[in-house]
Amino acid sequence: MGSTAYARLAALSAAVLLAGCAKERPFLWVNSISLPAEPDPADYRIAKGDVLSVRVWNQESMSASKVRVRDDGNISIPFLQDVEVAGMTPSELASRIGVKLKAYVVNPVVTVVVEDRRPLRVSVLGEVTRAGVYDLERDGGVLHALAAAGGLTPFARRDRIYVLRHGYWADGSPEPARIRFRWVDLAGGAGNASAFRLRSGDVVLVE
Repeated sequence: MGSTAYARLAALSAAVLLAGCAKERPFLWVNSISLPAEPDPADYRIAKGDVLSVRVWNQESMSASKVRVRDDGNISIPFLQDVEVAGMTPSELASRIGVKLKAYVVNPVVTVVVEDRRPLRVSVLGEVTRAGVYDLERDGGVLHALAAAGGLTPFARRDRIYVLRHGYWADGSPEPARIRFRWVDLAGGAGNASAFRLRSGDVVLVE
C-alpha cells in the first residue's frame, strides 16, 4: 500500500473513531447556535508558535526582535533568558517583563507586539479529495478547510458536513460537539455557516 493510500486509510479510520465518540451527543445545526462576538485584538492570548517582538525603550541590548514562542510556552530574551509567555496578552507580558527588568534598569518601558500568529491547524476527514491536517489563516472557516482538502468527493453527502469540537459543552463533558452544516449554506456565503470560524484542534468531517 502506498503512503498516500495509507494516509487516507488512517484518516478515514480516525473519522470513524471520532464520529463514534460523538454519538452520545446529538448534533447541533450551526444555525441553532450562538456564535461568539469578534474578539478584541487587545484580548489576544499569545500561543505556542507565535512570533513576538519585545522592545525596551532606549535599551536596545534588552530588546528582542521576532522571537518564536517555543513548545514549552517560553521565549528567550536578553538578560532574562527564558520567560513564560503562552496564555498572556501582549500588554500583560509587557508588564511582566517590565517588572523583571527593574533589577537592571530604572522604570523600564516595554512593548510587546505579535508579529506573526501561529497558523490555524485543523483536520479534514471523510469524503474529501485529500484527507489530512491543514494550516489555515487565523480567520478560516469550514469552506476554507474543505478547499484546502481539495473539495468534496462525488460520494459526499452535502447535508452531512460536521465540525467536531472538543471543550464545547458547558458541563465540561469530554465528548466533542458535532456541529452540522449543509454545503448549500456554506457556498451561499450567508448566515452562521459562513460566519462560523474554526479553532485549532477542530475536525471537519464529511460523511
